[in-house]
Amino acid sequence: MLTSDHGAWGFTSSTGLGFTHHTIVDAHFHACADTYGHLLGQAGIQPGWRVLDAGCGSGDFLPWLAALVGPQGQVDALDLAEENAALARRRTDALDLACGIDVRQGSVLALPYADDSFDAVWCSNTVQYLDDGELAGALSEMCRVVRPGGVVAVKELDPHLITARPVDPFLFHDFFRAAGATPGYARQLMRSRDLYRWLKRAGLAGVRQQTVLIEHFAPLTEAARDFYGSACAQLATQARDLGLSDEWELFLDPEAGRNPLDHPDGYISEGGVLAVGTVPPGARELR
Repeated sequence: MLTSDHGAWGFTSSTGLGFTHHTIVDAHFHACADTYGHLLGQAGIQPGWRVLDAGCGSGDFLPWLAALVGPQGQVDALDLAEENAALARRRTDALDLACGIDVRQGSVLALPYADDSFDAVWCSNTVQYLDDGELAGALSEMCRVVRPGGVVAVKELDPHLITARPVDPFLFHDFFRAAGATPGYARQLMRSRDLYRWLKRAGLAGVRQQTVLIEHFAPLTEAARDFYGSACAQLATQARDLGLSDEWELFLDPEAGRNPLDHPDGYISEGGVLAVGTVPPGARELR
C-alpha cells in the first residue's frame, strides 16, 4: 500500500500515504461536493439499510449516508489513519444525524466485520492507495461483509480528465504519463477507468460504471481555488523533479498573480468514476 513515491505527493497522514491528510481531503470534497453527491445518489443505497463507508477519511460522506438510510438504518465507517477516524467520530457526534454511526480505525484489507453484516459498502477515493493485489483483496473483503443481493460501490478520481487552461492542454497528461511510468501512486490513480473490470473479477454481478466530468471555471469558488491551488503546487514540484515543461513553474506558488487558476479564462477539470456491482446469491460458497 505504501510505495516509495508517496512522500513526494505531500499532504500525508500518519499512514504515510499522500493526499490523505484531512485538510486536503476536506478541501477536495468541498470543491467537488455537487458531483460527489450526485455519484453517491447513483449507488443505489436504500432507506433502512446498514451501510459501511470503507475508507471514510474525516467523515465528509457520513451525514449524506445517514440521510440516505434514515432513522431505520445504520452507518458504520472506518479509516486507516487513526486521526482521521477520530475526527470523523467527533464530527458525527456533534451532529444530529438521522441514524446511528459507528466509526473505527481499520483497514479495507481486513475489514473487522462479520460476513453479511451490511446491505452496502461505499468506498470513495480509497482504492487509489492499493496495488493490484491489494485491490483484489479489498474487493473480496467488501463482498464478504455485504449480504447476497447487497451493493458494493467504489468511487474514484479519474486523472485522465484533469486538464487546465490557459496552459498546454497536455500538461497534466504528460505529468501522469511520466509519474506513472513506474509502479506507485500515479499508476494506481490511472487505474480508475478499469474499476468495472475489477468488480467483475471480484465476482460481482450487474456491474455498471459511469464517469463524470467535473469542471471549474474562473473565477473559481473559494473551495475550488483552495484545493486546486494546493494540489497543483504539489504536482508542479514533482513535475520539476521529473524535468517536465517549464509551464509547471506557473503553478508552483498558489498565491502568485500569474497562476493560471486566476486567469480571467482560467479553467481546471477532473473526473469522477463510480463502479457499482451486486453480490450474487451463492457468492459465499464460491470463495
